[in-house]
Amino acid sequence: MSLLPDPFMFSARFRHRSVHNVRWHVDQMRAKGLRDVRFITPTALSYGTDGEEPNLAAVEELLATCKEGIGPAGRVFFGSFPSEIRPEHVSREALRLVRKYCANTNIIVGAQSGSDRILDAAKRGHGVEEVKRAARLGIAEGFTINVDMIFGMPGEDPSDVEASLSLARELADLGARIHAHTFMPLPGTPWRDAPPGEVDPATISAVDRLSQRGSLYGHWRKQQDHASRLATAARQYPRPGRSRTLPILADPPGDL
Repeated sequence: MSLLPDPFMFSARFRHRSVHNVRWHVDQMRAKGLRDVRFITPTALSYGTDGEEPNLAAVEELLATCKEGIGPAGRVFFGSFPSEIRPEHVSREALRLVRKYCANTNIIVGAQSGSDRILDAAKRGHGVEEVKRAARLGIAEGFTINVDMIFGMPGEDPSDVEASLSLARELADLGARIHAHTFMPLPGTPWRDAPPGEVDPATISAVDRLSQRGSLYGHWRKQQDHASRLATAARQYPRPGRSRTLPILADPPGDL
């Protein structure tokens, strides 16, 4: 069930389903014999708020009614695939709400990069320290923490790549797992017209080493191949008109 869309897809404004609406869908699921409730959202703890801080009372109301509606034989998943939680939203209180009402023992945290410069350019709204803090809190609360990271981000230089690899290694040493991706320009994002990501051989080797120790997973290699095909198609069939891609160090309106 889609809880809220990516804000860039709809003019940078969240449209939350009401608790009543969500409960109706959960009741219909239970009536049809379905037992797992999952949400699709890039920022699960933004539910019920129009500001930057989570509204944990609204989140608890949502999770409580979902758990009640799906019944004792059902399960609620929140902040795990196909959802994620922004690192600056992670707190002990939020994690304990997930544990109280939900079945998932893992949380996906959206880091994207280990470089503060790249995070600032992307207007992510968080820095590297927030990612580390989120991982430490989640692990301390007994969750498996999966951290989304994207390689081949627009404007990366060697120091940015090394910062991401360093963060990935540090998080792995803490006990987190890295969910690796290769950058692909997606509709509805500021970098939708940016060139697809390329991952250099040294980075590929470093990522492979993390994968071999069981600390990294994901379809990043397939995404790299797909990104290359996208780049070829973009050169052959350029989009007409003026590109709306944001420069790497520009100040785009809103958060990624």
